[in-house]
Amino acid sequence: MAESITTPATGAGRTVIDDGVIAKVAGIAAREVPGVHALGGGAARAIGALRSAIGSDDRAQGVKVEVGERQVAADVTIVAEYPIPLQEVAEGVRSAVAGAIQQIIGMEVAEINVTVQDVHIPEDDAPEAEPRVA
Repeated sequence: MAESITTPATGAGRTVIDDGVIAKVAGIAAREVPGVHALGGGAARAIGALRSAIGSDDRAQGVKVEVGERQVAADVTIVAEYPIPLQEVAEGVRSAVAGAIQQIIGMEVAEINVTVQDVHIPEDDAPEAEPRVA
C-alpha cells in the first residue's frame, strides 16, 4: 500500500492525501449503507470493540485500499444484517464507496471488492433471561 497520493503541483502548490484518509472515507461510506451491521472480520471487530471502550474509533476498519497514480482499488469486509439480501447490501456498499472516493477524494475507482464475512442476527443481541433457580 502506498503512503499517500499527491496531486500535481499548480501555481498554488500540491495536495497530498494519505492512504489512511482514503480508507477512512470508504469506511464511513460503507457504514452508512442499509444492511451493513459492521465492518471487518472477527479479529478486527474485537480490536474495534476495545477501541470503542477507550473512546477511540477506527473508521477505516475492514477497508484496505491500493492507490495508483489516478485510480483507487478497495477491499471492504462487512458483516451484513439478516435477512437483507446479501447481493443488495454488497452492491450498495460498492456504489457508496465508489461514489465517496470519486466525490470526496477526486480519484477514479478501479474496483471495489466486497467480502461478506458474517451475518448478524438481531436475536443474538438479546440478553439472556435470568435463570429461575440458583
